[in-house]
Amino acid sequence: MKYVLALDQGTTSSRAILFDAEGRVAALAQREFRQIFPQPGWVEHDAREIWATQHAVALEALAQAQGEVVALGITNQRETTVLWDRATGQPVANAIVWQDRRTAERCDALRAQGKAALIQKKTGLVIDSYFSGTKLEWLLDHVPGARARAEAGELAFGTVDAWLVWNLTGGRVHATDASNASRTLLFNLHTQDWDDELLALLRIPRAVLPRVVPSSGVLAETNASLFDKAIPIAGMAGDQQAATFGQACFAPGMAKNTYGTGCFMLMNTGARPVFSRNKLLTTIAWEGPRALPREGGGAGGGGHSQAAQLPSNACYALEGSVFMAGATVQWLRDGLQIIGSAAEVESLAAQVEDTGDVYLVPAFAGLGTPDWDGYARGTLVGMTRGTTRAHIARAALEAIALQSADVFGAMSRDARIPLRELRVDGGACRNDLLMQMQADVLGVPVVRPRVTETTALGAAYLAGLATGFWKDAGEISAQWQVERRFEPRLAEQERRAKLARWREAVERAKGWART
Repeated sequence: MKYVLALDQGTTSSRAILFDAEGRVAALAQREFRQIFPQPGWVEHDAREIWATQHAVALEALAQAQGEVVALGITNQRETTVLWDRATGQPVANAIVWQDRRTAERCDALRAQGKAALIQKKTGLVIDSYFSGTKLEWLLDHVPGARARAEAGELAFGTVDAWLVWNLTGGRVHATDASNASRTLLFNLHTQDWDDELLALLRIPRAVLPRVVPSSGVLAETNASLFDKAIPIAGMAGDQQAATFGQACFAPGMAKNTYGTGCFMLMNTGARPVFSRNKLLTTIAWEGPRALPREGGGAGGGGHSQAAQLPSNACYALEGSVFMAGATVQWLRDGLQIIGSAAEVESLAAQVEDTGDVYLVPAFAGLGTPDWDGYARGTLVGMTRGTTRAHIARAALEAIALQSADVFGAMSRDARIPLRELRVDGGACRNDLLMQMQADVLGVPVVRPRVTETTALGAAYLAGLATGFWKDAGEISAQWQVERRFEPRLAEQERRAKLARWREAVERAKGWART
């Protein structure tokens, strides 16, 4: 048997999955790692733990299945920012996680300077502490000596994909793919290169940046000592872009929603970027193989000006980002302790027919699309003496669905076409009650595929296409199969009333941390 190994490095755990030629899971291993909260609004990871757990689960998965691994694909939590010493390979500080809000005031200052339009035009992004650029600027300013060392080429920056590639190759390769680069506030969608004006705005030296490569294409080989043989690293994409690929959303207008730590909805917009009027993000979904620029441009290998002249096979997407989805259920388990495991939330929520007009706005890390309020905080409204933990559990599930409904509405307005269905994936999509709630508040069918490990599968597909394991997108599309369709049951008047009541609750959560 031949397999593709997908490394799926997420916000709370590292996973490794082997896929066979039919796109089926042949082996899977997973390990959680620490979440570090130094102060309110701050979220960090130890990048050394990320690598240790990712390497460990890869070895576990390889031990489960006998056969040849022909390629390795990487997918990762996006925007999380790692800064490390090129000589030792050791991080100079904890990684700043995408959920972290410490740079919210810096983002306020950039908006006050009138930079929002410039940044959206160049990057497709809104100004928010969610993205990597201000996190990297913060590290360079607050880690003693970091800025001078970065300018001297002694430090390397990367999102988690680049950190994994560095460790997989023993420090031989410092690279990120176009989908991850497009999430930094530093990458120009039009030139397909790091942007000098944005680098100057955030005072980021080019020497610290990784080389940008396609999402599908052989980049390097792993050190043979890691897995007893060298494996081609041939696919790399941010987790949400990888899930879109794994869902076979290859045609413009196709959309998926991933229910993980957060909730992320992406719609394929084709070969040209579509810029949002409704606070969605414009992002690179993936980039196919192209002629790579030569190494050079200083110690960082990032100064590849010739990349702007290269033909690009980029596919673009509109994206809506919800920060708290599965993490909301984790909060019920770990914070409120009203459930013993995440799996218990469905049965608890099903004990009541409705929430009793209770709404939970899980703005624990601020609000993403379409509100983009870094100062919003979690809010629970509408409770009475009759409110039980079952009502709160149901409100938590409804909050996940309602946040996604906000994104879905914005996406439909931007695309100017009605979205007829939503493909779903991620751990929480196995919750039938949540999926029915989602169909009800969207008013369109929600479609769950047989293989729900679509994030890892997308990374595997990108790697497998680059190495000939799969022939083309048509072969991949043929493997995608429906497991269940959830049809909307809620009357249109009820649906609109629920969405309006939800927006009332959201307004009460906004701006709380600013006072």
